[in-house]
Amino acid sequence: MANKLTYIKAITQGLDQVLQDDPKTLIFGEDVGKNGGVFRTTEGLQDKYGEDRVFDTPLAESGILGMSIGLSLTGWRPIPEIQFMGFTMEAVDSVVGQMSRNRFRMSGAKSMPITIRTPFGGGTHTAELHGDSLENLFVGVPGLRVVTPANPYDAKGMIISAVENNDPVLFMENLKLYRSMRDEIPAEKYTVPLDKAKVVREGTDITVVAYSAEVNEALKVADKLAKENISVEVIDLRSLSPIDDATIFASIDKTHKVVIVQEAQKMAGAGAQVAADIAEKDIMSLDSPIGCVASPDSVFPFAMAENDWLPNADDIEAKVRDILSY
Repeated sequence: MANKLTYIKAITQGLDQVLQDDPKTLIFGEDVGKNGGVFRTTEGLQDKYGEDRVFDTPLAESGILGMSIGLSLTGWRPIPEIQFMGFTMEAVDSVVGQMSRNRFRMSGAKSMPITIRTPFGGGTHTAELHGDSLENLFVGVPGLRVVTPANPYDAKGMIISAVENNDPVLFMENLKLYRSMRDEIPAEKYTVPLDKAKVVREGTDITVVAYSAEVNEALKVADKLAKENISVEVIDLRSLSPIDDATIFASIDKTHKVVIVQEAQKMAGAGAQVAADIAEKDIMSLDSPIGCVASPDSVFPFAMAENDWLPNADDIEAKVRDILSY
């Protein structure tokens, strides 16, 4: 049996199922209890599982993630929420200096099964420090998985996989996607891999590698160019660390052209790592330069300029045409 769910409700259903199946799972963060979170992602879960398993914390991100480390060391599977990704800055040491390296530090005797949920992304005109895509700061941290689903089906399957995984996972939820799309979602529990990209549209002329909301922008371009008999293959990275090079290489071995798309600023991000991997390991498959589409290397703008700053389907189309005409 399947139901048509929004991205946010798919995550809620996944959280419900892991709470039901594993009594060692805990959800906590700012306003996640009675209010169900600022976006209502955890709505109804405290009523169902009680205040001991779904509870509010003080406004202290360093405390939220510090507590997550202690809980995981004593057998729990914490699912802390950082209300907006910009607020992770208050708890970077817990992520980079502690949970990501504790398995190494303890010679594998202990794991850190922590899933940090955090909304991010532009296009909804949020306040400053609420929409930034900060994955660039985390994808280079050894021992930390960074994932971001682009559709409701993957959102449910990946949140379940993240909670059941023994690694710390930064689970990035795109604000623009929360209520803007729906998928048929199986009612039963299922998982989606945390280390596997997905070809979401087959093509033969050029490969577009994207993630999160930019996958949907790339699909708009593929639909438009198909009317001109230009065949665009679209890959959803899904996992930003680790990156699934094999799926990307298999695609460019077929199309021989590639454009990489990300919402975050271009400098030293996940897209840059994809480009580096292609350049190092599969450059001979290409017959044109690697194309890149990203936000400018500037501070995330205020709301009135946001739509001009963020990359969109027009930007992707222009770069695709540029690479095709090389």
